[in-house]
Amino acid sequence: MWPLSFISEKNFKKHVRNTIQHYGDKLKSFNLERFNSNIVDPIKLIFDKSVYKYTWDEIIRNEIFRQRDKSNNNDIGYFHQKIFQYISGCLVPNSGWDVIFSNENKIEIPECGLVKTIYIEMKNKHNTMNSSSSAKTYMKMQGQLLKDDDCACFLVEAIAKRSQNIAWIVSLDGSKQKHRRIRRVSMDKFYEIVTGEYDAFYKMCMVLPDVVEEIVNNLENISVPNDTVINEIKAAAKNKNISFVMALYMLGFETYSGF
Repeated sequence: MWPLSFISEKNFKKHVRNTIQHYGDKLKSFNLERFNSNIVDPIKLIFDKSVYKYTWDEIIRNEIFRQRDKSNNNDIGYFHQKIFQYISGCLVPNSGWDVIFSNENKIEIPECGLVKTIYIEMKNKHNTMNSSSSAKTYMKMQGQLLKDDDCACFLVEAIAKRSQNIAWIVSLDGSKQKHRRIRRVSMDKFYEIVTGEYDAFYKMCMVLPDVVEEIVNNLENISVPNDTVINEIKAAAKNKNISFVMALYMLGFETYSGF
């Protein structure tokens, strides 16, 4: 029996499939040209290899993973946001807010009482907003409260420091601002409000690994990347009769004096 009452098995698997397909170019193999497209820092790689006791193969693989992971956060953001289009009462607009949740019978929020609508900005992690971005988002929420006195605004964090639904306090022009209907909410608490189930997010997390595995195994256009970077660096070193370290240096410093 499908364990999630708030989203059908068909829609959940569709959403997981769409998320995986959003990985797109990140699934393509890395050759040396792609690896060094933004110019790697050879000195950092040398320090990392010695300090962390890695082999050159491990260091290169870690750097490839770092480059892939840097852009993967957007795809995980897609997963966290777009899933709500399949959940009753939620709208995922093309612009403006990440999610809008409405209930004609009202939504109960701690410290706020009942409201009809919640406007949501969503972030992957609690520390991804700088002070300028926080202030801009907070003022956007203040503006929404002025336009709609039957609403609340949430900053929902997928990876919050803790499970929470609290007033969001920010600094605007040097002074602390706080409003009970502008709130900082962890993803589990947001799922609870939207679905009415206190452990809805937990249930989704328990289902997710098997579904991802199933989708990946059945997608014909998904292949394991065959990265050739380490072999190309070794070949370059051999062809030019230089050390591996010198070949690595040449990725960043080929036009520098002495190199």
